[in-house]
Amino acid sequence: MPKPTKGPRLGGSAAHQKLILANLATSLFEHGRITTTEAKARRVRPLAEKLITKAKKGDLHNRRLVARTIRDKGVVHELFTEIAPRFENRPGGYTRITKIGPRKGDNAPMAVIELVQEQLSGAPAAAQAAPAAQEAPAAAEETEAPATAEDAGAEEAEATEAKAEGDEK
Repeated sequence: MPKPTKGPRLGGSAAHQKLILANLATSLFEHGRITTTEAKARRVRPLAEKLITKAKKGDLHNRRLVARTIRDKGVVHELFTEIAPRFENRPGGYTRITKIGPRKGDNAPMAVIELVQEQLSGAPAAAQAAPAAQEAPAAAEETEAPATAEDAGAEEAEATEAKAEGDEK
């Protein structure tokens, strides 16, 4: 059984703190990234990671455990069908917290917590091969583009010369 938080809580009571964290996790899964205070971001991260780990298992028992925290059925469905398969080969570290500076009104330190998008660094060969293959055709298109621009410029020059000759007549 989890130990209750000692000292000040995010929302006042333990129940309010639990609701705040559940709502933050729901918003994180729904939108992929949320902006909140650093304290709330640090507190929601372990909860979100545990929920993703349960969703990766994908069985009915874990779906019901996740549904206790995430009350929105649509978000639970998205977590199990879209988010969990994306992290299938990742053993953890599904979220990233980036500090963005203080909030304007009360100078509270703010942060962005987001779901990680890139693949693990364990497969860099495949990840590097794909962009290299895409860069080669792009380079070929760039070499062709100036040639067409020069052709267009030459056509314009010929049109200008023809117009000038027409004016002289």
